[in-house]
Amino acid sequence: MRLLALSTVAVLGAALALNAAVTVLSPGAQAQEEVAASIIAAQIRRQGFTCDKAKSADRDPGVSRPDLPVWTLDCGNASYRVQLVPNMAAKVEKLD
Repeated sequence: MRLLALSTVAVLGAALALNAAVTVLSPGAQAQEEVAASIIAAQIRRQGFTCDKAKSADRDPGVSRPDLPVWTLDCGNASYRVQLVPNMAAKVEKLD
């Protein structure tokens, strides 16, 4: 009986720890999105495109492939579809 009580407490403790970890990781996901936006914005700026302030970057799963990610970058002045190609310039398309 005592073993059952201890295992119940252990399971409850693990559930609480997981819940706390998810709560702590949520702000990290937002930070990762901001980092992705700033990295992609820096890439297109090097290629001559204007991106005043990178607001967000969302991966487009409908167009992306495992080896060629495509992102929709939202800047203060425009939005772009950016295909990141390894060891080459990014393919950038201005969206209306």
